[in-house]
Amino acid sequence: MGKQKLKTKVIKKNTNPEWNEELTLSVEDPNLPIKVNVYDKDLFSRDDSMGHAEFDIRPFVDVVKRDLSNVPNGTVVEKLIPSRQNFLAEESAIYKAEGKVMQDLALRLKDVECGEIELKLTWVTIPGARGLERY
Repeated sequence: MGKQKLKTKVIKKNTNPEWNEELTLSVEDPNLPIKVNVYDKDLFSRDDSMGHAEFDIRPFVDVVKRDLSNVPNGTVVEKLIPSRQNFLAEESAIYKAEGKVMQDLALRLKDVECGEIELKLTWVTIPGARGLERY
């Protein structure tokens, strides 16, 4: 978000890589979309773009701001439907699990023939961080 950039490790010699990495991103402005870029690592030339996607973090943040203390784990709180206005490849559920707000996303990559990337979001409150009250 904003100027933050995170990078995963390189998965070599795999046409369907699975990263299974945990990355932490600070939500500074939920009005800005999260952008994801996928590259093919090249040793002797510039890395090739394998596509890009983005998603709106606001629905996720809106659920985080709700009082879910009486909502049981496993409850779907919100569903997002794929449309021409978003990169969703399939319906996305925002739910409560393990006492936390989570979301599973499958995003269609743009500027490539085909391709998707799957993400799982988990809200983690960082002690001492500015809250979301102003949004």
